Amino acid sequence: MARPLSIVLVAFLLLLTLPLWLGLGGGLIGLTFGLIGGLIGLLFGLIGAFIGAIAWVFKGIFHLLFGWHHGFGFHPFHFNGYLFTAVLIVILVIALKRKN
Repeated sequence: MARPLSIVLVAFLLLLTLPLWLGLGGGLIGLTFGLIGGLIGLLFGLIGAFIGAIAWVFKGIFHLLFGWHHGFGFHPFHFNGYLFTAVLIVILVIALKRKN
């Protein structure tokens, strides 16, 4: 008669601990997908920062050379890129004529 009692006892313990096992399993699945999502977010964040750094450099170059400016805000002094380019060309022409 010990056999049926042990089966009932194991079944009762499994019934009592079922919510615990379901909660642990769901938590581990959520942790796994959360970590994968975090890694994907980190990867795309680094790619975005790299592209943003390249765009920032080109924006600065175009701003200096051509005077292009985008954005909002009050800027009391704005560097004229056309004048800078003209002065640069004149300096290059004079330097090249002096070499010859």
